[in-house]
Amino acid sequence: MLKLNNGIEMPQLGIGTFAISYEQAKAACLEAFGKGFRHVDCATAYRVEGAVGEAMKESGIPREEFFITSKLWVSDYANGKTLASIDTILKRFQTDYIDLLYIHQPIGDYIEAWKDMEKAVAAGKVRALGISNFDASNERFHAIVDNMKIKPVALQIECHPYAQRNDIREWVKPYDIKIECWYPLGHGDKGLLSDPAIKTIADAHGKSIAQIILRWHIQEGFSVIPGATNPVHINENISIFDFALTDAEMTTMRSLNKNKRFFNVTLEQLDSWANRR
Repeated sequence: MLKLNNGIEMPQLGIGTFAISYEQAKAACLEAFGKGFRHVDCATAYRVEGAVGEAMKESGIPREEFFITSKLWVSDYANGKTLASIDTILKRFQTDYIDLLYIHQPIGDYIEAWKDMEKAVAAGKVRALGISNFDASNERFHAIVDNMKIKPVALQIECHPYAQRNDIREWVKPYDIKIECWYPLGHGDKGLLSDPAIKTIADAHGKSIAQIILRWHIQEGFSVIPGATNPVHINENISIFDFALTDAEMTTMRSLNKNKRFFNVTLEQLDSWANRR
């Protein structure tokens, strides 16, 4: 568990639902819940919030055991409109509250959206707030963290051994904001998933390269949300708590940083999305 800066706890490992179908999301969540996952990362733009809600209901697991996150898309940013969108998300999830709600992109009327999100926290509809992809603009990052009543508990960004984001980690440190990593396995990059240095570590532990990478994330203190629909991969992803990397192995992993990202979009390109859903 990670203790967030507002005092609540978040499971460090979750399952992501990006770029999969409604049916795949529901099946993956049910499989993941059976293996012990309780943290699910979602977003309005993924169009699978309803699938996650159905899986939670069908699992029979009490709602309070889950940690459910979602992200508001840009078209939902506006005074009043954001609150209505949050109510719609709650209906899709079939729940009374969202554990962590993110602003998905640092574009459009994100300030007014944040103010509405603060109202949702006050109303008990949301437990914590976060920002996603705000690594695109230091100025917009500080517009939220320095000026809003409620501080973000997490920043969701691309992060993996080839892009360890050390500069962004320094941004969040003064605010005790946790880093949550998407593309934690480098978007399936063949180079990363066959890296000889990681393979040596994997062989020493009898684990896969993917498991070593996820374990590195955990020991770095990140929250990590690998997506998976294959039951074998889902089980593999959660089977990372029965071993630990040594200090020397962590040093090796840190030496792999190349500042190599697989999703490269400029702030100007993001701004062009302001009216896109």
